Amino acid sequence: MTTPADPLIGRVLERRYQIDAPIARGGMSAVYVGTDLRLHRRVAVKVMDARYVGDPQFLRRFEFEARAVAGLNHPGLVAVYDQSIDGEIAFLVMELVRGGSVRELLRERGPMPPHAVSAVAIPMMGGLGTAHRAGLVHRDVKPENVLISDTGDIKVADFGLVRAVAEAGVTSASVILGTAAYLSPEQVSSTEIDARSDVYSAGVLLFELLTGRQPFSGSTPLALAYQRLSYDVPAPGDIIDGIPPQIDEIVLQATERRPQDRFIDGFAMQHALLDAVDEIGLPAFTVPAPSQASARVTSAISRPRQDRPAAQQPHPDDEAYADGTHRDHEANPDLEDILEDEPDHDETDHDEPLATGRLTAFIWLVLVALIASGIGALGWSVGSALA
Repeated sequence: MTTPADPLIGRVLERRYQIDAPIARGGMSAVYVGTDLRLHRRVAVKVMDARYVGDPQFLRRFEFEARAVAGLNHPGLVAVYDQSIDGEIAFLVMELVRGGSVRELLRERGPMPPHAVSAVAIPMMGGLGTAHRAGLVHRDVKPENVLISDTGDIKVADFGLVRAVAEAGVTSASVILGTAAYLSPEQVSSTEIDARSDVYSAGVLLFELLTGRQPFSGSTPLALAYQRLSYDVPAPGDIIDGIPPQIDEIVLQATERRPQDRFIDGFAMQHALLDAVDEIGLPAFTVPAPSQASARVTSAISRPRQDRPAAQQPHPDDEAYADGTHRDHEANPDLEDILEDEPDHDETDHDEPLATGRLTAFIWLVLVALIASGIGALGWSVGSALA
């Protein structure tokens, strides 16, 4: 049986972001490899489930959270470049992480040794700490939302989406299923949530990385969530041998049932981890990206783009552009390597003067690039001679 074609493939959102290939799909959204046609770079495009698009409350919160996260700058956070709504599609444009999630790495390799866990946790807590100091709370820290790049970078993704969904009029069972194992006690029993809730979830995540299992179990998501109201998370060393007591203590403090007994935020937990690593003498380690997930993303990136038929392409006279203005969005100024030539945005216009103008502009661009390369080479040679 053939899989039905994804209607989003080849579509250009906001006349800028082309959807090229799917990466992953969850209960709230689907993630695609896309191309920013203006900046000539690959991006990740997260398209929210259609059920949320008609909810004004969700859309307001979605926009607010995206703007807040876009203002953060830390290597432990997935960068948010843009957010918008194109017709029936609400989407985020983010940094494309070539790799996979900690969940996928756990499935491939099982429990991690302490030095690998610290290599994940330290940058993760730095990213969370940066958000916490800006007044943001993730609310959904779990292995699926911690990404590992092909170069071993650790990045936290999906800030703000759970809050946007939680405040929407639509209830998603998949969101509950996906987060029940990592909820803090106060997320189960009250609405008073702060940075210490993320610390608790991070402690549960560390427990799972070290032991290969979650600390609680239940026949339903609700039963699983309520376990933490009555029981403490055990020390990982009680489950598996070889866990240094310093690491056990960090997990136990992070998962205290009373928020005031935990680390105050991500940075406080990160500092405790750094001290433990120094005291124990754990070796530096680069966490490998999960091979299957990394191969899937690489395949999606290398897949030829599937342009939409001309009849489906947005036209300059669309209702969205009836006022003759061109909507612009802020984008990350750090340009990646150009992966492909810029496509023509209006394939119906083939007037000779325009074509000549494009050719002239292209020749000038080539000349400028050659001159810049020559200057760079001369600078490198002069620098080497002086050295």
